[in-house]
Order: sequence, then structure tokens, then C-alpha cells
Amino acid sequence: MVARRALVALSLAALALSACGQKPDASSSASDTLTVAATAIPHAEVLEFIKPKLAEQGLKIDIKVFNDYVQPNTQVAEKRIDVSYFQTLPYLETFNKDRGTNLIAIKGVHIEPIGAYSARFKSIADLPQGATVALPNDASTEGRALLLLSRNNVITLKDPANPLASLKDIAANPKGLKFKELEGATLPRVLNQVDLAIINTNYALDAKLNPSKDALLIEDSKSPYVNYLVGRPDNKDDPRVQKLAAALTTPEVAAFMARKYEGAVVPAF
Repeated sequence: MVARRALVALSLAALALSACGQKPDASSSASDTLTVAATAIPHAEVLEFIKPKLAEQGLKIDIKVFNDYVQPNTQVAEKRIDVSYFQTLPYLETFNKDRGTNLIAIKGVHIEPIGAYSARFKSIADLPQGATVALPNDASTEGRALLLLSRNNVITLKDPANPLASLKDIAANPKGLKFKELEGATLPRVLNQVDLAIINTNYALDAKLNPSKDALLIEDSKSPYVNYLVGRPDNKDDPRVQKLAAALTTPEVAAFMARKYEGAVVPAF
């Protein structure tokens, strides 16, 4: 009897170990879900647009909305989120360099022309001497903002082609502009407190600004600042990621962008 009980106990233990060692079923629902970090407008809206079509193809996307540019990349790098969709290549390269990450651009999707806005003046010519200008404080976007001012002859840069230009690279400032470097997401909220603010289109749209009508200056459609779907070396070839990349760059998405954003978001494919 003792021997039989011992045999039963050993058998149960073996079954338990066997169950613990089983690999999850690759066809489980978890394997058919892709987590995507995005800012609210337009990225999450574009993702919501393609979500039903992807579901028909057997892929569920779980959209994680962020209001900053650091956490989405951090969580992708830490493998807490699969991919992100919100950033330009200069921003990605700067992020990787500064934080020691190895995120990679997978697919270019659209351009959001950055714009200069004012609640006080109707044109750049009206901007007075000593006016206060608010800029995004991350290196790549600040450079982009300064290039916008330079190309419209508001300031002169030492190297007018440098995408990472900073305030120290201003060669001439005829109006004696005073610059305030602020987090990008806060810029719409300080628009009434400064003379001019240069705002990323996603934040402008979120604040109900119409870039094509309200911006005093705006990048043209030839802007090199394409927004990319971004992942890691270990998942760039994942079929789910490739399926998402394909879905983001269809004629249907281009038509959606044209209809919804009226030139504020321009397809890059």
C-alpha cells in the first residue's frame, strides 16, 4: 500500500512538472494581439480606423495612448509594448543615442507639417521686436522648429540644413526674439502666454487648431519629417508587425487622412 501511494504521488508530480513545462499554444489569442504605443491624434485615430480591417485578417491591435514622446519608446525598448507609431526619424535617432536603445524604423507612414501659431498676431510680419517664441524642448523637434523659422527668414542659422540645430546655432536674430523651451505637449496650453508657439501637428489637432488655416507658418508637403512605425530588431520581421505596416500604408488610409485632416496629415507612401 505504501509503495502504491508512493507510485501515485510520483505520477502526479510528473504530470505537474509536465504541465509546467508545456509551451503556450502559438495559436492562442495572445499571439494574435499586437500592442501599439501612439499619441492620441492623429496616430491613435489612424490605428482605430484600420483596427476593424486588421481584425478581419485575424490580428487584434491593443492601442496604448500616450501624451509624451519618451514613455512609448521606453516601453517598446523594454518589451512591455511591441511597437510605436508617433515619431520622426531624427527623433528616433536622437532617442537611441541619448538612451542607449536600439529601436528601428520599420515603415514610414505620414508627415505632420509642424506649424507656428499665435493667439496675438495674424501674420509673422506682425511679430514685434523682442517677441517671445515657445519651442518644443526635445532636440530633434527644436531643430525642426528652428529650421521652419530659418526657411521663412525669421532667423538665420549657421547651418540651415542641420536637423538638430539648437539655440546656440542661431547666427542672426533680427527681431531679437526670446525663446522658451517647453515640453511639446504643453505648447498649446501656453499659446495665450507667448507671442508665437511652434507646435507639433498632433498636439495642435488635439487642441482643436487647424494647421492649414491657423498656422502662420507651416512646413510644406516636402518635409523630410516622416512619422514611422517603430519596433525592435527582434520583432521587425514579425508577421503581425508587417501586417500592421501594410495596413497603415493603403489607399484607404491615404483617403482617410485627406478626408479627416484636410492637409494637416499627409501620406508619405
